[in-house]
Amino acid sequence: MLLAAIDIGTVTARLALAQVEDGRVIRMAKYTQIVNLGEGVDKAKRLLPEAIHRCVGCVSSYVDHAKKEGAEAVVCTLTSAARDAENAPDLGMGLASLGLEPMIIPGEIEGALTFLGVSHDFENHRILVADSGGGSTELVVGTLVGQSVAQGTNQQLEDQQLDGQQLDINFVESVDLGCRRLTERFNLSSDHLSAEDIDGAHQMADQMMSEAISRAQKQCAVPELLVGVGGTATSLIAIRDHLDPYDPSKVHLNHISLDEVSQIEGLLASKTLKEREDITGLQAKRAPVMLAGTILLAELMKSSGFKHLVVSESDLLFGLVVTASAVYQGKQSPVIWKPILRPLNEK
Repeated sequence: MLLAAIDIGTVTARLALAQVEDGRVIRMAKYTQIVNLGEGVDKAKRLLPEAIHRCVGCVSSYVDHAKKEGAEAVVCTLTSAARDAENAPDLGMGLASLGLEPMIIPGEIEGALTFLGVSHDFENHRILVADSGGGSTELVVGTLVGQSVAQGTNQQLEDQQLDGQQLDINFVESVDLGCRRLTERFNLSSDHLSAEDIDGAHQMADQMMSEAISRAQKQCAVPELLVGVGGTATSLIAIRDHLDPYDPSKVHLNHISLDEVSQIEGLLASKTLKEREDITGLQAKRAPVMLAGTILLAELMKSSGFKHLVVSESDLLFGLVVTASAVYQGKQSPVIWKPILRPLNEK
């Protein structure tokens, strides 16, 4: 059974075509396009008409591709930009015309789905997952408890059973700060960066990340690892390792140190926007928001006390297809949310 999942964020729109068996992704192809849906949303609280047009055009091609590949059904989610924009229904109408059921999901559900996707690589380890996007950063602390451990404990776990495993989420929070929001507030895509703007971005990121980490520390035990997902995190590995073309297998579960993140920040800050576009390993369309994303993750690492960040390719899309597969088969959703799927290739 092949399922399609479309996730529309503040910067990127993404498609996953996946086969899922027993709650695990067996095979998955991902497609990503930078559409910058959230352009100007932080200030105006509205989606630009041209951003809606870009997004609907991209998603239309995704639907066509999913049908061509034989996907049975599709699920479509929207995150931070759509949550913030008062005219999000305009985008929703365009997506509905493609046969989709677009669902704007709360930040807490976004975080839970991301954690579900990431945690399969860290079974029985308490981890802090940071999904740093364009408009928000989801922070989640928890453990995917393996079958043998789950059977041998009397602890009452909070979340759902998942094919012999227990998903134990202790803390989840969506922080309203991401790479596009930070870029627009401090003009970080400028060719003439000021020390005041860079310092201001660091101070805002430090304050918001520190406050969230403090709340997490009051609610649960200290995690063993910090795991980062999203375009900023994966691009940091690609820039450091000069990946051209991009190779997910060389990024997934790779580590990057705080010192290396700071070095990349310095590299980005020293270049004009055009020069950033030419950096090996960085998508040209991501260049305008990469400095802000790097600053945000650096401050998160400092606030959480981790000197290394583990980068994962198993992000929200992984959790979304696992959840969609369970619901499509009539099983219980592994998170406290139930997606609506629409059939494809109806005869």
